[in-house]
Amino acid sequence: MRKIIYLFIAVACFSSCSARKKTSTVSNRDARRNNNSIQNANKDAVANYKSYTSLEYIERFKAIAIQEMNQYGIPASITLGQGLFESGAGSSDLAKYANNHFGIKCTSDWAGKSYYKDDDNVNDCFRVYDNPEDSFRDHSNFLKRKNYAKLFELDKDDYKGWAYGLKKAGYATNPNYPQLLINIIEKYNLAQYDRPEGEIAKIKREDRVLTQINNNINKPAQDTLSKTPPDDKIYTVKQGDTLYNISKRFGITVDDLRALNSMNDNSIKIGQKLVVVK
Repeated sequence: MRKIIYLFIAVACFSSCSARKKTSTVSNRDARRNNNSIQNANKDAVANYKSYTSLEYIERFKAIAIQEMNQYGIPASITLGQGLFESGAGSSDLAKYANNHFGIKCTSDWAGKSYYKDDDNVNDCFRVYDNPEDSFRDHSNFLKRKNYAKLFELDKDDYKGWAYGLKKAGYATNPNYPQLLINIIEKYNLAQYDRPEGEIAKIKREDRVLTQINNNINKPAQDTLSKTPPDDKIYTVKQGDTLYNISKRFGITVDDLRALNSMNDNSIKIGQKLVVVK
């Protein structure tokens, strides 16, 4: 069955990023205002934020990494290693303010809040989560895409295969990413949390995950923030929204959004209702 499923999954398209930073379509002013809003909304959590050593980070998040491995087949060592590397053991601004431990950026189907930070481009858009556990779960869901599909045919304790496969599928632009990830895994003996699986269990797990990937291809995005499908005409502004991330969410330009709502600038306020479909 898994062979039949896999035939329906399109061949991965590798992505490449320029080393030169580009100008984002969101202004510095809007990015700062958005980030300040996110930080203010999470000020209590930020004030009580705990810094981790690498070993404390592993202890804190190993259980959810193992849970995700058992559910989807992503080695727990890969999840923990990526979390350590991408978040600096939870010390990065994205981890602290956005609960984003994997540096996952906004995509066209992302319906949640955003946090802006210079990365490949100026003011790149990153996802915001309610808690770190949501970040770990979304990391698994993010990988359930057609360009990563072949990785789920690997054994769930094959961390080296996953490390090289992630780079090949376009997860990271750093050419040394696989070895950096492997070095972290081996330095902290993260492979101890990986578990082999029997042939029958592997086939069942592959069938389940590959079916989910196949079903997600060309599936319309659901606006989970407002709980309304994107073809609804009205959207109510939430805490942390900007005109830019609303425009991205509904697939129109900022200029079109302003024209639809007779707006003179990009200013919006919580509770404001916006027409989002032409």
